[in-house]
Amino acid sequence: MAKLFLTLALLVVLVSATIVADRPDPPADFTFINRGDVNTLDPQRMSWMQDLLVARMIYEGLTRNDVLSPGFEPVPAAAERWDISDDGREYTFLIRPDADWSNGAPVTAHDFVYSWRRAMLPDIASDYFKFFMSIEGARAFYDWRTSELDKLAKGTSAYSDGEALWEATQARFDETVELKALDDKTLWMRLVRPQPFWLDLCSFAVLSPVHAPLVSQYERPDPKTGSLDRRGGWTKPPTLVTNGPFELVRWRFKRDMRFERSETYWDKASIDIGSILVPSVEEPNAQILAYQTGAAQFVANVASGYRGDMVADKLAFYDDHREEYERLKAQGYDQFTIDRMLPQDPRAHTHAVPSFGTYFWNFNCQPTLPDGRPNPFADRRVRKAFSLVVDKQAIADDVRRLGEPVARSLLPPGSVAGYTPPAGLPDVGSAKSDAERQAIIDQARTLMAEAGYPNPSEDFPVVVEMVFNKDAGHDLVAQVFARNWEENLGVETLLAQKELKVYRNDLKEGNYMVSRAGWYGDYADPTTFLDLSKTGNGNNDRKYSDANYDALLEAAALETDAAKRFEILARAEKQIMEEDLPVFPIFYYNTVYMFDAHELTGLTTHPQTKQNVHVFDVMGDGVGRDEWKPMRMGPFSDRVEALLFGHLGGRP
Repeated sequence: MAKLFLTLALLVVLVSATIVADRPDPPADFTFINRGDVNTLDPQRMSWMQDLLVARMIYEGLTRNDVLSPGFEPVPAAAERWDISDDGREYTFLIRPDADWSNGAPVTAHDFVYSWRRAMLPDIASDYFKFFMSIEGARAFYDWRTSELDKLAKGTSAYSDGEALWEATQARFDETVELKALDDKTLWMRLVRPQPFWLDLCSFAVLSPVHAPLVSQYERPDPKTGSLDRRGGWTKPPTLVTNGPFELVRWRFKRDMRFERSETYWDKASIDIGSILVPSVEEPNAQILAYQTGAAQFVANVASGYRGDMVADKLAFYDDHREEYERLKAQGYDQFTIDRMLPQDPRAHTHAVPSFGTYFWNFNCQPTLPDGRPNPFADRRVRKAFSLVVDKQAIADDVRRLGEPVARSLLPPGSVAGYTPPAGLPDVGSAKSDAERQAIIDQARTLMAEAGYPNPSEDFPVVVEMVFNKDAGHDLVAQVFARNWEENLGVETLLAQKELKVYRNDLKEGNYMVSRAGWYGDYADPTTFLDLSKTGNGNNDRKYSDANYDALLEAAALETDAAKRFEILARAEKQIMEEDLPVFPIFYYNTVYMFDAHELTGLTTHPQTKQNVHVFDVMGDGVGRDEWKPMRMGPFSDRVEALLFGHLGGRP
């Protein structure tokens, strides 16, 4: 009997433990749907926007952008202050004395040195390693490491194995790279040349620190190859250690992520949300349904095929309240504040705002195609001809239907104060008459003839394959291309829709003829777009290389006069937008959000569209200060106003 009692007692304990373990978490204070599932939480290896958004929640760099200011200025973050030398090359950052990691350890200058060194390693393969090449000695270090890894693989290295090479690598870094921890809280660096946007760049999530004592346990040099053997377990809770406003407490693959306000964050008193849930909802229509049923309070990127109808409904809402809308706008209120001050209406929960991004397609600029055939798109005349005969307006109006302006430059006009992009090329959609349209087609056919294809329907050597990923309407854009190119040039086309992973790999490997692409700027400078086509850039999926273009970018990098520097960069952009066309821009992105402006505050309407969730507050929930956080209009109010409302298809 005693044995039976003990057995039953043990069973009760086990069942109780299971019930407790499966007990659902309390509802989160805030639930939002990200742009997609997170790929990695290793900041040095990030490149996708959904990853960067989460990184800004859990990590903190030396600076961060004041997203509610009109200038998006970088302000102190993990560094409480800094000094800049008179020549603009030396920076000394003082790390906050109360900046701590989520495990309670202090954030140190050594953590930044360790993290930035990781990004400089060719074995890490950071998409943004070029950012770190701005530091004196970084390029020499990168090249040396690359060469030594190659020698070890060939058996010609002076080092016996990977461990010996790694020890030499650390010593080489200390000797070569002008990035030093002067003490636990002082970080010093010398740049190759002045970078007017360096503080802004320090706000970019890829420059966030990782906890060196943790990450170093998961990275060891391979004895044979010398490359760091990376294990990813450190990026998952409860192992993950971070230094940002929130701490990741749960990550269930393809299910959800849960965050809690960090108790060790130096500015935790300013955080007005205690807990956040990010469910995994990949299907665009399901994301909208989740919002409409109350399962989410914010959708970070509405991508449904009918979002054009949603934007039209929003404009109709403005029309219904025309007089009050115009009165509020005249007072300088931002778009989200106007929505809050107008009557509650479900139509007003859709928000289309201009973005610091451009939708474009790539031409493969390599001499040969992946199968070894000569590549006709290696000739800039062919690329220019194909660009001229695309009806961009039809894509903006009939396919996208989001009020997105047609793009003729790579940089969205007005997005960088003081910089004027080139006018760009016309296209058949911009023609004001049939005669003008025919003149553009004739120009394209002349270019094709000069390139050796006087009758493209018969002598163009390839069927033009367009590569794009599924969803988001890229297939509809490709159909417009196909129709335009077949009607105006007579070439045959083939649409090649691929799974996202395959599509990404094809871009990186140059395994395509023409491919869908796009870019959101990472920092407030033209080079965030123009560097994409620089020889050797990690994001140069076009494999475009031109000595004159590279020389212009180099000249701009050496120019200390801001106005002259922008003039040089505009010449570089003019070259790739009007002559060489490694890419052809189609439209400037609008980002479409879903949220109730009567409930959620702290979102920015700035065209750089970098939402910082730690600024958000759910009003009336009893958590946080419940104070409205509108955009602060300032010196650039006219520019911001034009972007906010001009991109909605005219004044609503």
